[in-house]
Amino acid sequence: MNHTKNPFVSCIEACQACATACNQCFAACLQEEDVKMMARCIALDADCAAICGLAADAMARNSEHAAAICALCAQICKACGDECSKHEADHCKACAKACLKCAQECDAMARAA
Repeated sequence: MNHTKNPFVSCIEACQACATACNQCFAACLQEEDVKMMARCIALDADCAAICGLAADAMARNSEHAAAICALCAQICKACGDECSKHEADHCKACAKACLKCAQECDAMARAA
């Protein structure tokens, strides 16, 4: 059986890490004192976690749509990272870092495909 390494492994890992960071940020934002102030962050966390999961799955199975999904994922990750970086909470800072790394990985994957 041939177990060749998926060429998108670093992008898959970045997507998985980003989805986890977004889910953690989402949950932590719901515990903030002023949840209404965090509404956009929470909404983008949910969108970002969902598209990151989809992108990782698409790359893992070599979907013909993986590049298009990753291009969209990069846009959503950038938006989420930009929003999270506006907040001082540690969970938002960690999420922003994961999102911006994932945006770079997905953008590179989409351009290379």
